Amino acid sequence: MRAVRPIIVAGNWKMNSTPADAGTLAAAIAAATAETAVRRIICPPYVALQAVGAALVGTGVEVGSQNVHAESAGAYTGEISAAMLSGLVTWCIVGHSERRRDQGETDALVGRKLVRCREHDLRPILCVGETLTEREAGRAETVVRSQLDGALAILDAVRRETSAGWLVVAYEPVWAIGTGRTASGADAATMAGVIREALERNGLGTAAEAVPILYGGSVTSATIGEFLAEPSLDGALVGGASLRADEMAGIVARAALTARARAAAEAGP
Repeated sequence: MRAVRPIIVAGNWKMNSTPADAGTLAAAIAAATAETAVRRIICPPYVALQAVGAALVGTGVEVGSQNVHAESAGAYTGEISAAMLSGLVTWCIVGHSERRRDQGETDALVGRKLVRCREHDLRPILCVGETLTEREAGRAETVVRSQLDGALAILDAVRRETSAGWLVVAYEPVWAIGTGRTASGADAATMAGVIREALERNGLGTAAEAVPILYGGSVTSATIGEFLAEPSLDGALVGGASLRADEMAGIVARAALTARARAAAEAGP
């Protein structure tokens, strides 16, 4: 019987919250989303990692970082290495569209960050996605394939391995984030197929089918249902809505319905 992919809801707080209030918010989200069928992750700013981690002890909610440096150590003022994160987080967002846009992160750089995550047992959430210009030019699928090819090229066969349990991919349609435009569940499902094909071609083989793919385009409790109705999507990377306990409660509740339905379908009569 094929293993059911986990349903994951990861909250990316971006540059919001402080050490003084992050623990309270994290605890409120944990209490509002007490759901064992869904893997819940909170990714606060670096300065709030300790406060959030302490607030989440015993709740089942995991902690992630929003970024990691591509080098193991060195003269990189203001940067954070994977070794520094080890023990504070178990997840790490890599290649987010805002970092690609604002910090000029390349696919090759993103690949080096994946290596650092693997070295320190941090599970990466690898972000890919196209801009509006790229989509309107008919290049959406080409761009996403290229991002995956570029990021995974640095990984040798041992790091890719046949087990896909180390990797999660988040599809971010950049053109649908804060623009007033919306992606449909069908849009995201089509891209999930492209992503799995690229993962298979890049050395994961049939294990690519086991890689969870999240949707990350301004998702809310009102819109999550359309995306989780697609069998190829396995949760969400949540931005602004992850700063509200009530929104996260709605998103996780809908995700739990999907998780239970898929598990029941896989188990059969």
